[in-house]
Amino acid sequence: MQDAKEEAKDEMKGEKKESNEKKETWKDFIYNPTTGEFLGRTASSWGLILLFYFVFYGFLAGMFSLTMFVMLKTLDENVPRYQDRVANPGLVIRPHAAEILFNSSDPSNYNQYVQELHNLLHQYNDSIQERNDLCLVGEYTEQNNEHIKKVCQFKRSMLRQCSGLPDTSFGYAEGKPCIIIKMNRNSSLCRLDKMFFPYYGKKAHPDYVQPLVAVKLLLTRDDYNIEQTVECKVEGSDVRNNDDRDKFQGRVTFRVKVSE
Repeated sequence: MQDAKEEAKDEMKGEKKESNEKKETWKDFIYNPTTGEFLGRTASSWGLILLFYFVFYGFLAGMFSLTMFVMLKTLDENVPRYQDRVANPGLVIRPHAAEILFNSSDPSNYNQYVQELHNLLHQYNDSIQERNDLCLVGEYTEQNNEHIKKVCQFKRSMLRQCSGLPDTSFGYAEGKPCIIIKMNRNSSLCRLDKMFFPYYGKKAHPDYVQPLVAVKLLLTRDDYNIEQTVECKVEGSDVRNNDDRDKFQGRVTFRVKVSE
């Protein structure tokens, strides 16, 4: 019986000894005062590793900076270097909606469309455009030698019934809505009057405003509650506007449904 107790005591002592040895091992791994190692490495070893990564990542950063510097030097600040994706003009409409649905007798149905048109045409207000230049109709406004390019006037009042001036509802209140069509600012296309082109880019031409086309849909009551599909195209001898693979190239399609 006594022998069994002594064996149990010996086992407990052995377990305590092993536990203490493990604690000392972990302490030595974190910091060994005898060898001066921290996490298994001496100060000189850590220094060499940090120096290696500093040089390695510094080299990568330098290569990246040099590549970006060389690439930016090849770019024109005014004209995109690659324009393959805009070889043909893109068209967008305002209000910005594929489906324009509203009740002409309920202003809350079309107020969002009207407000969007007013917001778009604010920069075309006659008072603002009168600060710009009167350009010669039918002639390109070439300004290659000018640092800051002048801007040709495009007054809001030129849109007449769709200017939002004589009719602030743009025809929505009478069920004959106006749609504004914009062409992307492709610097190599001049499909509207030449005086608004060329476009020299956002930096050189900061106050440039795109010429607009307004369409007023003269719908009658017979057209109400019927979804009307409208397609607008850019016409030109070298413009593609009938590619079934890209229905937005050189054209825009939208639907209108008016009720009362």
